[in-house]
Amino acid sequence: MKHNNFTKFNLTFMSTFFIKNIRWNKNYLLSILDSHLIHYPSPVNLSYAWSFGSTAGICLIIQILTGVFLAMHYTPHVDLAFSSVEHIMRDVNNGWLIRYMHANGASMFFIVVYAHIFRGLYYGSYISPRQLLWCSGVVIFILMMATAFMGYVLPWGQMSFWGATVITNLVSAIPLVGENIVYWLWGDFNVGNATLNRFFSIHFLLPFIIAGASVVHLALLHNVGSNNPLGIDSSIDKISFYPYFFVKDLFAFFMFISFFGVFVFYFPNVLGHSDNYIPANPLVTPTHIVPEWYFLPYYAVLRSIPDKLGGVVAMGGALIVLFFIPFTNTSEIRSTTFRPLFKFFYWLLVFDFVLLGWIGQKPVTGLYVFIGQVATVYYFVFFLILIPLIGLLESKLIKSI
Repeated sequence: MKHNNFTKFNLTFMSTFFIKNIRWNKNYLLSILDSHLIHYPSPVNLSYAWSFGSTAGICLIIQILTGVFLAMHYTPHVDLAFSSVEHIMRDVNNGWLIRYMHANGASMFFIVVYAHIFRGLYYGSYISPRQLLWCSGVVIFILMMATAFMGYVLPWGQMSFWGATVITNLVSAIPLVGENIVYWLWGDFNVGNATLNRFFSIHFLLPFIIAGASVVHLALLHNVGSNNPLGIDSSIDKISFYPYFFVKDLFAFFMFISFFGVFVFYFPNVLGHSDNYIPANPLVTPTHIVPEWYFLPYYAVLRSIPDKLGGVVAMGGALIVLFFIPFTNTSEIRSTTFRPLFKFFYWLLVFDFVLLGWIGQKPVTGLYVFIGQVATVYYFVFFLILIPLIGLLESKLIKSI
């Protein structure tokens, strides 16, 4: 009797679920939600490393919401910008929380995205048929860097002003048109009020462009399907995203929020630069101009080249080279777990990237310059030479067995 009752319950539950699913799919919008978030087929062996994508989406939402609230009280004027930030911190109800969430949220966003990128490199998420998916992710990453740079200028502290001056001046290295582009960026003949207004407008706009690019990125992901730790598309059982991976991503979200909260409530200024809590003064140059920590690896690449134009090309190339990975790859094995030779150079790249970040905050003198140049060479060698070379070597070794 108990067995029959249990069977009847299962049949009733399944029939009710099936009927509700049909009702959902009759509505166009609900059917899209159902196919992409509820019954989206996901490989059964996905680990928590696949939660970085959804966590990055949450970071973007936090940045947009806190940014909109900050824009309600911020004044994009060179005489008022710094004091308006202080007004937000001291006089606006919970303004300190919104500002600290936004400022530290940028760092959290980059931590998650860097982890997402290196996870993609490790598990071969750039290999066919996911070339466009990878490239769309690189576009989002570059847009993030542009948004973060312009946001760093808005408080109009010492590091904001001098950082904007140094970085925008780099564009003047471009032959023929460089100087005109710099004046266009400034909106004047020096970094001033017009520059601040332009950066504020673009900084407000870019997150919504990133959100649109993220939708495209998600659509491309669902078109080809998620990669998995084994790196094979066939012979892997699929299960619906909800509730299995929804719960997994939810747990990752709470872990992230806990980590985020430690910085917001206990160490809100540890990731910032102390000079940026001083109002901008065009007559006093800081002893050591450095960008935010998430720019440091690329800043190190820039400073490792003695020539100004060469440094700009190298820094831009360090980002552009990421687009080449799907097309220079020659390996048919996705997961680095099964590529012992590539694994060694992969972890060397991770160390190299951290080393570049450390060099980026050091003065441009002696040994630091040499280490930065060696680390820069390896960065480009890995993407342009080692990725295709190791793939060819692996193919030959496999055929010889």
